[in-house]
Amino acid sequence: MSVLVLCAGLVLSFSTASAADPGKGKALFQQNCASCHNVHKKLTGPALKGVEERWSDKKLLHQWIHNSTSVVKSGDAYAVALFNEYNKQVMPSFPSFTDEDVDNILAFIQAEGAKEPGGTKGTPGAEGAAGAQESSDNSLVFGIITLILAVVALILMQINSNLNKLAADKDGQAVSEPVPFYKNKAYIALVVMILFIVGGYYTINGAIGLGRQKDYMPEQPIFYSHKVHAGVNQINCQYCHSGAEKSKHAMIPAENVCMNCHKAITEYTGPELFTAEGKKVNGTAEIHKLYDYVGWDPEAGKYSKPGKPIEWTKIHNLPDHVYFNHSQHVVAGKVQCQTCHGEIQNMDEVHQFADLSMGWCVNCHRTTKVQFADNNYYSIFEKLHQDIKDKKIDSVTVEMVGGTECQKCHY
Repeated sequence: MSVLVLCAGLVLSFSTASAADPGKGKALFQQNCASCHNVHKKLTGPALKGVEERWSDKKLLHQWIHNSTSVVKSGDAYAVALFNEYNKQVMPSFPSFTDEDVDNILAFIQAEGAKEPGGTKGTPGAEGAAGAQESSDNSLVFGIITLILAVVALILMQINSNLNKLAADKDGQAVSEPVPFYKNKAYIALVVMILFIVGGYYTINGAIGLGRQKDYMPEQPIFYSHKVHAGVNQINCQYCHSGAEKSKHAMIPAENVCMNCHKAITEYTGPELFTAEGKKVNGTAEIHKLYDYVGWDPEAGKYSKPGKPIEWTKIHNLPDHVYFNHSQHVVAGKVQCQTCHGEIQNMDEVHQFADLSMGWCVNCHRTTKVQFADNNYYSIFEKLHQDIKDKKIDSVTVEMVGGTECQKCHY
């Protein structure tokens, strides 16, 4: 009996372990499938709700995902019909997917198929209100309180002087009349020094900040939400900004990159959108602004007029004498976009996250540890490699490989 119980437990544990995981399937789906497929809606490929029921054999479905061409060549009626329906466009192969990966994706599709199309929307106005609120800055409040306390202190000092005079008169002691605070040279000198220090502080900070534009958030010709694209839909930054890993500039994507998706996605069904001021945005109308720029007729499904460039306003600017290379940071430095641009995946309207000052860059170079051991870019630094082997150092910062030398960033 004990052996039977043990066997039953093992079988149950194996069956539980092999159960499909919709959570893992969601991640795989968003990384590999979401650019062409939607569960409820036809995009570049068919809607995937009920996909398992449409195939006569689940093994064929697995084979289709691994290599669709082989299934078409086998002569399966449904596969051939699907291939012809989409103008004989070959579905990308995913030979690296295991059967478990495919089952996880199918479990996610089944779970999503049971939900209402469009998903759960956010509470109206909640995101707009949150976006419109800026981080509170209490420095002004503290300044006002300090000024009030200073005035109160001066008044109390004047009252104390007058009381001392009254007490001295009562005792018959000759004491000179107290000097009013606005005529007191000590008070006047103290006020002048305070004003000089405060004025100098703000003057210097203003001069240092000339040309910098932290928190700059211009209004763009089309309301493009990075929160929807990079956050909700998890589109990789480099799909649009393809120059980031191979060029000095990350590049603003051309309109045809937008149309790769928006030929099929003609309406917005995601969470409600709001500007920084809390004004509600019609997402579908913004998509149609894109169509107007590129000359696309969504009803006819073709380009009907000449296009025109979208005049995006550049947000992140550096002085002409500063050299910055995106590819060096992204490829060699393995720096994430959020390090410099902030939580871009949570921004509806992009703003400049950091002041991009020299001090900000230098401090980053002084503290950031590079991926030194497994990065061929740093293979020439033999002494540092030897120091790590000898345990003289445990890591290497950007500063140690010349990251704070003037000529690295200045022509």
